[in-house]
Amino acid sequence: MPGKNVTTSILKSLTPLDGLKAENLLALVKKTTIQKLPAGRFLFKEGDSNKQTIYVLSGDVELRTDTKVVRVISGGSDEAKHPLAPMLPRKVNARASTDIEFIMIDSDLLDVMLTWDQTGSYEVNELAGSDQDDGDDWMTTLLQAKAFHKIPPANIQAIFMNMQRVTYKSGDVVIKQGDEGDFFYVITDGRCAVTRETPLNKDGIKLAELKSGDTFGEEALISEAKRNATVSMLTDGTLMRLGKEHFNKLLNEPMLDWVNYEEAMNIVHKGGKWLDVRLPSEFDNFHQEGAINIPLYFIRLKLKTLDTNTKYVVCCDTGRRSSAGAYILSERGFDTYVLEGGLTMSDAASEPL
Repeated sequence: MPGKNVTTSILKSLTPLDGLKAENLLALVKKTTIQKLPAGRFLFKEGDSNKQTIYVLSGDVELRTDTKVVRVISGGSDEAKHPLAPMLPRKVNARASTDIEFIMIDSDLLDVMLTWDQTGSYEVNELAGSDQDDGDDWMTTLLQAKAFHKIPPANIQAIFMNMQRVTYKSGDVVIKQGDEGDFFYVITDGRCAVTRETPLNKDGIKLAELKSGDTFGEEALISEAKRNATVSMLTDGTLMRLGKEHFNKLLNEPMLDWVNYEEAMNIVHKGGKWLDVRLPSEFDNFHQEGAINIPLYFIRLKLKTLDTNTKYVVCCDTGRRSSAGAYILSERGFDTYVLEGGLTMSDAASEPL
């Protein structure tokens, strides 16, 4: 059950958290709570592969096999300063022999933060702006995105170091539909509206509302197309932006997994799905059997219709729109692949409609 917030002094007493800089430790504090578990319940069982780093703060935990107790870890002991049985998959069961308090931290997030902290020479406040008390939340949000775990730590450092801080007033237009793509944006403070102009609605249809930690602007950079929507400020706010060249080199390329047609068919035959991001008219002309059609400009609105446990092969006619779609999905934790070179009539013909 959730409990009270952890403090920096508690985290600093644990290894390897004691090596984090104060600013980054504070960012981790905001994402961590002290949890409780009654005696007799299990923290994890042998064979579990959940990527969670666990520390026992109070009470006793038995590390045991099915037949015997291997070790007892007591909160406050020297042994409890280290993560609880960190090897994955878990080699033992962890059972609370008394009521316990513990904390649980996403292992990928912790690994990235430790590497980032130890390879960088900058402070969180240099990036977020010293006047922003919660300015590091957007960085922690990005680091928690599963897509960021594909990116080499050196790239992550370079991404943050090459971002520029820009302030806007309520009503300001950040990007305009039809313009050339130049930057990728992360909201650090404030809210934005995403609207799309159509032939029947020149004022624009509201597609989404974005908040701190949300990102936008990647589609035009990846597909080398014009902006497909307008993003304007609903409130005063601050954004961090990354130029097109740095975005493609540091962020986009490491995130995308490209596959050829044969590899794509193998993924689909093993339970994956084709996700076609072309327009409905293109899709109706020819498509892969069983493919789902979600046009690129609708993909953010349709995220809830997709299954995070399914592998998706994202496709279009050339690979440009599909790479933009795959990036958006990957950034939000989906397991995606991009069809190299795009679909052809002959590909679709090999799978009867």
